Amino acid sequence: MDATTAAEPLPRRRFGRTDLRVPPIAIGCAPLGNMPEAFGYEVDDEQARSFLRAAFAGPIPYIDTAAWYGDGESERRIGLVLKETGGLPSGCVLQTKAGREPETNDYSGEMVKRRFERSLRLLGLDAVDIVYLHDAEWTSFEAAMAPGGPVEILRSYQQQGVIRFLGVAAGPVDVELRYVATGLFDALITHNRYTLLNRTADPLIQAAADRGMAVLNAAPYASGVLAKGPASGARYVYQDVPPDVAARIRRLDAICAQHNVPLAAAALQFSLRDPRIAATIVGMAKPERLQHTVALAQHPIPDALWPELEALPTDQTDPEADRWG
Repeated sequence: MDATTAAEPLPRRRFGRTDLRVPPIAIGCAPLGNMPEAFGYEVDDEQARSFLRAAFAGPIPYIDTAAWYGDGESERRIGLVLKETGGLPSGCVLQTKAGREPETNDYSGEMVKRRFERSLRLLGLDAVDIVYLHDAEWTSFEAAMAPGGPVEILRSYQQQGVIRFLGVAAGPVDVELRYVATGLFDALITHNRYTLLNRTADPLIQAAADRGMAVLNAAPYASGVLAKGPASGARYVYQDVPPDVAARIRRLDAICAQHNVPLAAAALQFSLRDPRIAATIVGMAKPERLQHTVALAQHPIPDALWPELEALPTDQTDPEADRWG
């Protein structure tokens, strides 16, 4: 199937141990926060709203955003389009994330409360399907779990029915493992750490799956380079592509080409084919990416391709380790 061919709807999957069923792909709305420092391009208000109108009527009814994305800009734009269209469409799942204040890095329970309540106002919603404790590496586990801290605040909203399911989303695997071990969370997001290039999150994914948590794998293209290839100027984990990574991507691309499979299809389906993963989050900001992504998810891939790809070396270290010291 060519990536531009009309594709069939994607069957839903169970969201961990809950009764919720979600599409296997979620639309990552970080680019709609207009963050060129992370993605290398800008998304203006008109483009964002045009994309969202298509998204709410399109083949991937699962929206992923966060208070952090553009410090509320992604949520604001989503809320404006929801107001235009009369609210969240039936069957559409929406999730957001609550965490620190970006200017001061205040990650107190009170700040998380204020920012989550702002999220509700920006989105124009009284309740949200799923909310994640976001970028938990920016606080200590002890502070997050303390009485009156961020976790207790978010759990209080869950008890009130404002949040249906509670998750955790962070970068470093060791940080997320501590939250998984509490048994308090319904879901987990990992990003950039389970791709054709990196398997750092594999033990985390297994630990969460063993507890019945819904696992979401974000950034299957390693922030772009596995979708566009090393010669495209795309980034690897929001940074320039290192020479050794570029060489491995060229090898991956060559193997895929021998099987008439786009590298992007293999990168996406590597995540989709893992039974432990409930959904894969793909960032996008253009209407044509919606159908294109579904078609990549359904592109035929011969069984013989996977052993060849899996025989190549992969990183087992955190691709963002330098950011956290």
